[in-house]
Amino acid sequence: MSSSTYLPAERLQQILDSAVDTGIIILDPDGIVVGWSKGASNLLGWTEDEMLGKTLLEIFPPNKDAAGLLAAELSDAKANGKGGGEGWRFRKDGSKIWAVGETTPLFANGQSLTGFVKILRDRTKQRRTESALRERTRALEVLNRAGAILSRENDLERLVQAVTDAGVELTGAQFGAFFYNIANHAGESYMLYSLAGVPAETFSQFPMPRNTAVFNATFSGEGIVRSDDITQDPRYGNNPPHAGMPEGHLPVRSYLAVPVISRTGEVIGGLFFGHADIGMFSEESEQGLMGLAGEAAVAIDNARLFEAVQRELQERRRAEEALRELNAHLEDLVSQKTDELSRNAEALRQAQKMEAIGQLTGGVAHDFNNLLQIIVGNLDTLLRNLPADAGRLRRAASQAMNGAERAAALTQRLLAFARRQPLDPKPVDANSLIRGMSDLLHRTLGEIYQVEIVLAGGLWKTEADPNALESALLNLAINARDAMLEGGKLTIETFNAHLDEAYSTNHAEVLPGQYIAISVSDTGSGMDADTAARAFEPFFTTKDQGKGTGLGLSQVYGFAKQSNGHVKIYSELGEGTTVKIYLPRLLSGHVEEETVDRLPPPEAGAGEIILVVEDDPDVLAYSVESLKELGYRVVEAKDGPTALQVLTANQPVDLIFTDVVLPGGMSGADVIKKAREVQPSVKALFTTGYSRNAIVHHGRLDKGVHLLQKPFSLKDLAVRIRSVLDR
Repeated sequence: MSSSTYLPAERLQQILDSAVDTGIIILDPDGIVVGWSKGASNLLGWTEDEMLGKTLLEIFPPNKDAAGLLAAELSDAKANGKGGGEGWRFRKDGSKIWAVGETTPLFANGQSLTGFVKILRDRTKQRRTESALRERTRALEVLNRAGAILSRENDLERLVQAVTDAGVELTGAQFGAFFYNIANHAGESYMLYSLAGVPAETFSQFPMPRNTAVFNATFSGEGIVRSDDITQDPRYGNNPPHAGMPEGHLPVRSYLAVPVISRTGEVIGGLFFGHADIGMFSEESEQGLMGLAGEAAVAIDNARLFEAVQRELQERRRAEEALRELNAHLEDLVSQKTDELSRNAEALRQAQKMEAIGQLTGGVAHDFNNLLQIIVGNLDTLLRNLPADAGRLRRAASQAMNGAERAAALTQRLLAFARRQPLDPKPVDANSLIRGMSDLLHRTLGEIYQVEIVLAGGLWKTEADPNALESALLNLAINARDAMLEGGKLTIETFNAHLDEAYSTNHAEVLPGQYIAISVSDTGSGMDADTAARAFEPFFTTKDQGKGTGLGLSQVYGFAKQSNGHVKIYSELGEGTTVKIYLPRLLSGHVEEETVDRLPPPEAGAGEIILVVEDDPDVLAYSVESLKELGYRVVEAKDGPTALQVLTANQPVDLIFTDVVLPGGMSGADVIKKAREVQPSVKALFTTGYSRNAIVHHGRLDKGVHLLQKPFSLKDLAVRIRSVLDR
């Protein structure tokens, strides 16, 4: 058949199909496909039969208002003679191409619109090449801009923030972080981080990621980690307690991390970037990040070097300034040091003087208590056995007992000052103890005196002998009363205190630390500086003859020192006096409230035997008679060897009541130790007029030791004996 026999439509289709790389589509005036070339099938995948009678909506992106785009293109062609543009167009298999298209109108006889012809060309390769070039150019711009910042920035925090920001811009990540190590001036290493793309609070609740399996590759410098979906990485989720990202963490699927390594090979830190979608990071992202990490490492090394130089210059300037200051004030400094040495020397002399006086008074108190025991014990016997109608004799005995008890109190104060009293320290709540003394203080001072007690909330506990503390506070109250002859106000206040190194330097005997403080203030006549300096010396008093022993403040001083505490006096003439007792804070320990025993003296149980060991025959006689009066069976010994002979020759005893200091080479503690080799369950109660190291160490009774201080009455003896036996 010759070419003249072809119909015009067939010839037109042949012409259209000859352009295999160009898609030619014929549309009617409503945008319906009426012609479809082989080039269109090659480009878009649909055959002519599949597309005839349809619109082109399927080739436009569905999220771009396909109907609107197609209508606008036909409208432009009809109004302007040409429509179209370029963009991503979809193929039948779902893939897409970058197409450049033109749509022109078709007219019959040059007047009426008969349709449109749309010509499409595939420019995907060119588009991707151009995009790659643009991306490369953008990456170079980001790196150049970051490099410019890093080259002039010496502040480490601003530097790493610039690196993190540049990394997010370079990779297209949703967020990024730079975790890095720094060392402080002390050489201690810390990990810090900067963030980009999210607020700092987003990561504040999570710990540093150093030890996780995924992060370890970066921090150890093994190399770059890039994953299209990090949740599929075999290292992901291997660190308890989280199976993957902890709860509340930003979602991460695409993951890219690169170590930042210094010129010395040290891993400074790591750059980490994430995205919630998969497959967001490319090889180009990885290469760009490698370049950024290299620039960051150099910049950080330079910043560290700059900081080191600045520190050295600062130290040098500080040393030079200190030298100038020293030279300018050398005379003042020498004067200050001389004054400080003089004060310390005076404090040492004062401490040595007080120690010497303490040893002297302690020695005096030793034998005096044994004498008082004989006097008090026998007066007690007289008072219990004199007939009720012997009024004169009973009054004489009572007056003698009062004198003996006053002598015993003075002796106890001497021992307290000498720090020889055997304290039995317990956890103490000073607030509770002072509250319990309130009535006693009011009765002691009288009606013309006002007592105000101010107790601190949250007061720490201390460890002290509660009886000795009460005695110290009572002595202070009595001293305050005597200083306020016409009435006045006594204020007792508690508070927590911290005595620092500076205070300790000026008070050589004080250890720095935490203390509870009890302040006792009066509105009395006060003291001058010389009087206040001697106030704690025993027998020193400003009171009229016969109105004071001079041992009240001495007892307070000795108690505080023996309790590892401190006492300080503040006073001015006409302005009153304040005495502050500082006792070390107790970090643990339960405080138990003590109950007052008002029952009559307890007596012996059936058949209970007590061994009394005492070298003073008069004290021994009183002790034996008193115990027999209480119903106990008693055996006696004058020294340690005799006591051991008695134990082996007689039936087992229930308790040994022994003096601490004994003749014959054995102390009371030695007697108990040897006795328990013969009778392991035997109980022990010690007595003494003066504490020795046998049962008292550092001023405190040894654990589990029971002591009855001389002089004691029959009731004291009965209560203590019964208490030990019933344990």
